[in-house]
Amino acid sequence: MTESNKKPTSSNEEHPLSAEKHDHGCTRRLPAWLKRPIPKGPQFEHVIETLKKLKLETVCGSAACPNRGECFSHGTATFMIMGANCTRNCRFCAVSHGTPTPLESDEPQRLAQAVAALELKHVVITSVTRDDLPDGGAVHFALVIQAVRQKCPKVTIEVLTPDFQFDTSCLDTVIKAQPDVFNHNVETTRRLTPEIRSGADYERSLAVLNYVAEQKGPIVKSGFMLGLGETDEEIRQLLHDLRSAGVTMLTIGQYLRPSEQNRPVAKFYPPEEFDVIRQIAEDMGFNHVAAGPFVRSSYHAEISLQQQSQKDQPQKS
Repeated sequence: MTESNKKPTSSNEEHPLSAEKHDHGCTRRLPAWLKRPIPKGPQFEHVIETLKKLKLETVCGSAACPNRGECFSHGTATFMIMGANCTRNCRFCAVSHGTPTPLESDEPQRLAQAVAALELKHVVITSVTRDDLPDGGAVHFALVIQAVRQKCPKVTIEVLTPDFQFDTSCLDTVIKAQPDVFNHNVETTRRLTPEIRSGADYERSLAVLNYVAEQKGPIVKSGFMLGLGETDEEIRQLLHDLRSAGVTMLTIGQYLRPSEQNRPVAKFYPPEEFDVIRQIAEDMGFNHVAAGPFVRSSYHAEISLQQQSQKDQPQKS
């Protein structure tokens, strides 16, 4: 992290792209480290066709993830359940906001079929937030986990859930389905949460993570974005808060503005700054930290889980 986060620099000291702080457009040229190759290849097409055939949503497409091409080309995808419309309207997010659709009773089976067809070893299941449902969709999450377990028993399962309004009965429902990883993203710092996350609460997210950690079941994971206007001190405090809540796996990525309707990027962090932040997090005791411009919650999730599991194994004397 650098002092540029703490106070404005002179025009001669600014990063070449620091003008993004004052640019409310979303079409400006990205720095070299944020350019990705155009997705292509048979595996990419296989994923697309499988998802289309089984009528499944992915956060890869709905949230305009920059890793979509790479992940699809490697035969991986993050499934988004319970429809395409979210009941919240966060300023960073590209997922549609609107009236949610009824839950589809066959979605768990269709998703399990996709996992089998794509021969996945690790599956990530997330959802839109469904504040309209009494249980926030917790039972549906559990049904999806159970369907995948039944059809593909060797697959490891990671869930990325909403906060369920910190209803512990909802959390218990998901935990009892025994996902291998329970992920809930805090997304940003305490100060920026009211500006960035519609209907969310920083302390509530920490409470969700802490509650799951106290159950001593799945690995507890969280993540946040950089480039929303946070300071160095806020980043350190956020890391401290997450570690205190019992989080052991962490993802840190660059916020990229999906459209002109979303919050402008305040700063593009170069890879070396992510390296510094990763080291700070590791020094705080996180078991696994994925940090970089393209890191997202489910990016290389299988590899991250493998590395975490290796660290959790008792060392031979």
